[in-house]
Amino acid sequence: MHTGFHQEASHKQTTDFLAAESQAKRLQYFVKGRRDHLDLSQYQVAERLGISDRAYGNWERGRVKEWTDEKLYALAEALEMSEYQTTRLFLYAVGRAPQPDLRATFRRSESEAPAVAAFLGDYTVMMDALSLPSFVIDQRWDVRMANKAYRDLFRKVRPHPTAMPSKNFLRFGLFHPDAPTVLVDHLKWQLAMLAQLSSSLERHDADAGLQAIRRDVYLHAALREAYVNDMPDWVLGSGADLVHHEAAVRELRHPDTHLGLQRCRLVEETPRSLKTLGLTRLTLVLVDFDDRLAQGSYRAPDQQAA
Repeated sequence: MHTGFHQEASHKQTTDFLAAESQAKRLQYFVKGRRDHLDLSQYQVAERLGISDRAYGNWERGRVKEWTDEKLYALAEALEMSEYQTTRLFLYAVGRAPQPDLRATFRRSESEAPAVAAFLGDYTVMMDALSLPSFVIDQRWDVRMANKAYRDLFRKVRPHPTAMPSKNFLRFGLFHPDAPTVLVDHLKWQLAMLAQLSSSLERHDADAGLQAIRRDVYLHAALREAYVNDMPDWVLGSGADLVHHEAAVRELRHPDTHLGLQRCRLVEETPRSLKTLGLTRLTLVLVDFDDRLAQGSYRAPDQQAA
């Protein structure tokens, strides 16, 4: 009787140990992979964190007595992680999505500073000088600022009480009746946006704005079916990068007839100053669908860098 009990306890301890080892390995591969992608040494990341390179080496190997939210948020910032990547980091380290309360408190105090308001004003001026449509969103995808090229892209969109592209990009793509006139192959755009909604809710499950979008999705039969059944299968087939922003190429139609049908890559390029405020900058990189592709001038980013 006692022998069986001890064997069962020993088996559970072994199982728990192997599970913890596997979790630590996933965390190590993920963090090291991100550091290698940025071409940073352990010493450089340690400098960003304000700790010794030996201490950072322990962080990267998962040898941390206790992962606090502060440590994980600091590591995510040092490795310039997107919100999606930050969620992965938390899941690997502590088995849950991040709890944004602490970060939100910090951002709120920062955003009230006059210097921050001045910075955001200057940043808007800088964005307006860009020829590509570019916009800045918060955690619920409310559009906080957008440049002239972005406004021009949607200038023929008719007024809508809740789904204007100048207000919330997810709501526009999911609910505005004019969205298919700009976002070509609209069902693919919707799947991507539903994946974004799901990913955002994982990180900010208490956000009333995101919950309201999900409620409206469930009130729409076709969107509900896509969210519950089609989107998870699409995520599995497309991979994490397409769920987030990088690498996904879609199509849109510009209202300017000289531009017309365009290939579009949604690129995230958020400086640390915006990340600190809980903001994300997205740019729609447009490439002429017909002429440039036919002439072979369109090349994927990895080809351009070669």
